[in-house]
Amino acid sequence: MKNLQSTTTLNNNVEMPLLGLGVFQVEEGQELIDAVKTAILHGYRSIDTAAIYANEVGVGQGIREAIETTGIAREDLFITSKVWNSDLGYESTIAAYEESLSKLGLDYLDLYLIHWPVAGKYKEAWRALETLYKEGRVKAIGVSNFQTHHLEDLMKDAEIKPMINQVESHPRLTQKELKRFCKEHNIQVEAWAPLMQGQLLDNEALQEIANKYGKFIAQIILRWHLQSGVITIPKSTKAHRIVENADVFDFELTKEDVEHIDSLNENHRVGPDPDSFDF
Repeated sequence: MKNLQSTTTLNNNVEMPLLGLGVFQVEEGQELIDAVKTAILHGYRSIDTAAIYANEVGVGQGIREAIETTGIAREDLFITSKVWNSDLGYESTIAAYEESLSKLGLDYLDLYLIHWPVAGKYKEAWRALETLYKEGRVKAIGVSNFQTHHLEDLMKDAEIKPMINQVESHPRLTQKELKRFCKEHNIQVEAWAPLMQGQLLDNEALQEIANKYGKFIAQIILRWHLQSGVITIPKSTKAHRIVENADVFDFELTKEDVEHIDSLNENHRVGPDPDSFDF
C-alpha cells in the first residue's frame, strides 16, 4: 500500500485499486464532472458509479476530460457501475450494461455489480454477468449488498464466483463475519459509506487516534479499511477533501488502534438492510 495506484489482485487476477472515488448522490452537472476530473488528476484510478445514481453521463465526461488533460490511458483507469433492481433478468441485465456503457461513453467496464440481492431475480442477472465476462466485455463481475446467505445461494448455481462484494462498512458496522466468509471464498470486500456518511467525523475516540498520527478522522477510518483488507470508495465533490482522503499511504495504524476502531462496532446501518429492503 504505497500510493493511490496501489492495487489488490482479485480472484481472476485482475488488479483493482485499493481506494477510489464514489459518486453516490452526486447529481449530473459541472460539480460531478469536476470531482471525477480532480480525482483522476490527483492520482485516483478507480471511479464507482451505478445506473440508479443517474449520473453516468457526467462521470463519463469527467473521465474523458481527465484523459485529455493528463494523457492517462483508459486501461489505467478502473470504472465500476451496477445494474439496478428493475433490470434484474438475463436479457434486461445485458441491456442495462449496454445502456451504462453508452451513457459513460466507454467500450467496456472494469467491474459490473448486481446492486441489491432481489429475491428470485439475482441468479438470472448473475448469468447475464457471467456471459458479459466470458465474452470479454467486462474485466470483473461481482455483487453489492449481499449477505453470506445470498452469496451461498448464488454460488450454488454460479459458474463463476463473484470477484467483489461491495457492502456498507464503517467502524459502526464492521461486518466481521461477512468479511470472514468472503475471505474464505476469495471474494474481495469493498466498502460503501466507508465514513458512515460523515457521521463519525466528530467521534471522540477516533479524534484521539487522529491526533496521535497528525491526521484527520476520515484519514484514520480510510486507513483502517485498507489495513483490514477492504477496498474503499469515499465520496466527495470538494477538491481538498478528495486530496485529503487519498493522503493515507504515509502512515500505519498500530494493531491496538485497529482493534480499538473494531471495538466501535454497533451493527448500525445508515443504509437499507439487505434482508429487508423493499425496492
